Amino acid sequence: MSAEATEALHSQSNDRTFPDLWSELEWRGLIQVSTNVDELRSLLGGKSISYYCGFDPTAPSLHLGNLAQLLFMRRLQLAGHRPLGLVGGSTGLIGDPRPTAERTLNTRETVAEWVGYLAAQVSKFLSFDGANAAQIVNNLDWTEPLSAIDFLREIGKHYRVGTMLKKDAVSARLNSDEGISYTEFSYQILQGLDFRQLYLDYDCVLQTGGSDQWGNLTSGVDLIKRSEGATVHAIGTPLITNSDGRKFGKSEGNAIWLDDALTSPYAMYQFWLNTDDSDVIERLKVFTFLTREQIEAYEKKVSAEPFKREAQRELALNVTTLVHGEAAALASIAAAEALFGQGDLRALDAVTLAAALAELTTVDALPTASIAEVLLASGLVTSLGEARRAIAQGGVYLNNAKIDDESHAVGGSALAGGYAVLRRGKKTLAGIRIS
Repeated sequence: MSAEATEALHSQSNDRTFPDLWSELEWRGLIQVSTNVDELRSLLGGKSISYYCGFDPTAPSLHLGNLAQLLFMRRLQLAGHRPLGLVGGSTGLIGDPRPTAERTLNTRETVAEWVGYLAAQVSKFLSFDGANAAQIVNNLDWTEPLSAIDFLREIGKHYRVGTMLKKDAVSARLNSDEGISYTEFSYQILQGLDFRQLYLDYDCVLQTGGSDQWGNLTSGVDLIKRSEGATVHAIGTPLITNSDGRKFGKSEGNAIWLDDALTSPYAMYQFWLNTDDSDVIERLKVFTFLTREQIEAYEKKVSAEPFKREAQRELALNVTTLVHGEAAALASIAAAEALFGQGDLRALDAVTLAAALAELTTVDALPTASIAEVLLASGLVTSLGEARRAIAQGGVYLNNAKIDDESHAVGGSALAGGYAVLRRGKKTLAGIRIS
C-alpha cells in the first residue's frame, strides 16, 4: 500500500459524539435488517470481535455498491474489531442467483485472475496493522478440498429445502420463466459454509452485506446454530438507491467501477458531483468519514444555497480521493475547470485529458482540418453556415482561445496525447483527436 493510502487510513475515525458505534451506524442509515439489535449493540460496543464480508469475483473490479460495504467494514475496524475480507474463489465460480436469469459461468482461470484484482482492491480500504489487522481470505481454500459426499453429509444435512425455497432470490427465480438451476440454488449453502468455516478458524461471529443478500447472510447464522450450537449475527445494509428509486451506482446500465481503467477518476468525480440535492446528504453519511456536525452543516448549505453545490463538491473530492488518491482527485477538478476556460488545458496530462474528453463527443480530424469543418463534424453546429456565424460572433474557442478565422487549421493546437478541446459558447464542448 502506498504511503498516501496508509496516511489516509490513519486519518479516518468514527464520530465520538455518538454514545456508541451502533448509534452512529443507525444515524448514517447503515442498518436495514439485522439479527438481535440489543445483542449487536453490546457486541460492537465490547471487546474486539472478528467479522467478515464477502466479495465474489464476477467481474474484474468492485463497484460503488461494494465500496459501501468496504466502508462499513472500515467503521467496525476503527471501533477495534477485526475484519476478514473474503474474496470468493469458489462462490465466484457459481454465482448467487440473480432475479431474472442464470449467471454466465466464467472459467476457472478468469475467476482466479479476478480474485487477485478484488483482493488488492479490498486491501486498499482496510488497515493491515495493529492488534485488529485485517486479513484477506479465499473460500476456495476450504471448499475445493471438500468432496461432494462430505459436503452433503457435513453441511447439506443441516439445511431444509422448504426453508431454502422461501429465500427471496430463490422464490423470485422459481416464479420466473427461467427457473433456477441446482447450481445457483446451492449458493446459499456455500455462503453458509463460509461463515461456519470462519467461525471455526477465526472465531468470526458477524457477517455483513447488502440487505438483498439477507437470505444468504442468515444461511450461515442458521448453519452455525445447528452444527455448532453457537449464536452468531448478521447485519444487512440498505441497498443504495437514488431518491427516485433507481439503483445507485448505475449510469445507463454501466457500473461505476473502483478500477481506474474501467471508470476514470475524472468520471468518478463527475458522477459524485452530479449527485441530486435530495441524495447528497445521505451519500455523505454513507461514503465519507465526515462527522455529524460537518454533515449537518452541509445539509444547511444545501437548503440555503443549493446552487453552490458545496456538498456535492465535498462528496466528489472526498470519495474520489478515497478511491484514487488526492493527486488524481485534484487532477480531475483541474480538468473540469480547464475544460470550461477556468484553468490551463496544457497543464493536464494525457491520461486525465483523455478521461475528461471521454465524457464528451470526440471526433477525429486531420491537422489541416479547419475549425469550421470540425465544428460541423462534432455536432456543435448543423451546417458550415452556422459554423461561420458562430465564429464571426466570437463564440468559438479552441483550447480556450477564441478563434475568429473560419479557416484556422486545428493541427497546431494539439494538447497532450494529440487532443484538442473545442467549445461553443460557455458550456457546449467537444473533443478533437488530431491525427
